[in-house]
Amino acid sequence: MKLGPRAAAALALSLVASVVGAQQAAPAGTAPSAPNPIDPASIQALKDMGAYLQTLDRFQTTTSLTGERVLKDGQKLMHMASAKVDAQRPNKLRARMWSARSERELVYDGKTVTLYSPAQKYYSTVDFSEPVSALIDKLEERYAVQIPMSDLFTWGTPAAPVDAIESAMNAGQDFVAGTLCDHYAFRQNGFDWQIWIATGAQPLPRKVVITNLGDEARPQSVSVIDWNLKPAFNESTFRFVPPKGATRIELIPVKAR
Repeated sequence: MKLGPRAAAALALSLVASVVGAQQAAPAGTAPSAPNPIDPASIQALKDMGAYLQTLDRFQTTTSLTGERVLKDGQKLMHMASAKVDAQRPNKLRARMWSARSERELVYDGKTVTLYSPAQKYYSTVDFSEPVSALIDKLEERYAVQIPMSDLFTWGTPAAPVDAIESAMNAGQDFVAGTLCDHYAFRQNGFDWQIWIATGAQPLPRKVVITNLGDEARPQSVSVIDWNLKPAFNESTFRFVPPKGATRIELIPVKAR
């Protein structure tokens, strides 16, 4: 069975890295105010965080996501969702994202990646055998599917967008869910973004806020991340077994739609 327009939307549009309202591209011609200088120590903090993330062979994250959508009259609507990611390097991943409106799952066992929509009971399976970092790019490029918190696999690699940063500053320290964090603020490509990184020997990202400078209403998305560095999952975690009554459909590449 081929994937029709409604099924494509059900499988592709909701497996996003965060609530999309605050992350839409800034309009052409946007001219944000002059950025602050780049603080080298803040850039180094991102690199240190990324280097640490790359050392994690197994981890589990649970993320609370909040995003804002701006109506034509300027009124903001806030939407909330949650995401859970189980990862085992180099090539195993299970991701689930859910809200009151939808639920989506992605399962990668190192040989195939499966996208599943529980409400519609549609699933699609695509052959793949590369590391998770490559899977992220291929899914977005071919099928417009994004993996929740995909940046966790990007930081610490050449693909990390450090060179695109226009300003960087240390904003002090705050507690995030009881963890003391260093707070940093950055600007790049029409967006302001902030990150709270845990202090100490485990510099994990605990909170990320993104502000769209291309909209006068300055909509934001907020992600608060909880970590489990000793997860109890096993090989069955990354194996998809179609539920009774589920229908397999073909996932059509973006260029073919």
